[in-house]
Amino acid sequence: MEEDKVLSVEQLIYAYTKGVFPMADAGEIHWYSPNPRAIIPIETYKPAQSLRSVINKHLFEIRIDTQFETVMRCCAAPRSTDSETWISEEIIQLYTHLFHRGFAHSVEAYIDGKLVGGLYGVALGGVYFGESMFSLVSNASKVAFHYLMIMLREQGYSILDTQFMNDNVLRYGAIEISRKEYKSRLAKALKQTCQFELPGKDY
Repeated sequence: MEEDKVLSVEQLIYAYTKGVFPMADAGEIHWYSPNPRAIIPIETYKPAQSLRSVINKHLFEIRIDTQFETVMRCCAAPRSTDSETWISEEIIQLYTHLFHRGFAHSVEAYIDGKLVGGLYGVALGGVYFGESMFSLVSNASKVAFHYLMIMLREQGYSILDTQFMNDNVLRYGAIEISRKEYKSRLAKALKQTCQFELPGKDY
């Protein structure tokens, strides 16, 4: 693990292309490249039956990239079980700049026009690097994630990087691969050209 300040958007993009990403701890930026690495296979993703019933009710309106910074701040808010966050103000400002450059994206869930859940990440080539998600009402982030997966599949993305394995990503079918294999897949996927657009029909 290397410690340094993130200096620019260019530095951040370069880090992602090398399989490295930042997290903040007590105001300091730390760089990580996990081994093994957690990814969620895009082609084999299937929503749980319980989630499918929620999706079919059309409780949420799904949008992309309309409140990126707000999504980040909601993700950074203290959770009931943990008052710490790795999303510092510096991280928020940096990724917001990345968003304005077209390299970061959010998927958002709304009820009656109010943002109630969502996620954000970085998109480079055929890779979406998932960063964090939040939910203010039950199932909001799960539905946002579902539409992310459908979008990635439709647009031909090769990798959904979830960085570390945990119970949250495991429920979506995450697997672990070695750092060497990850970097090999990453190099190939970065050569792709993919759009970040919502699917043209409901799923």
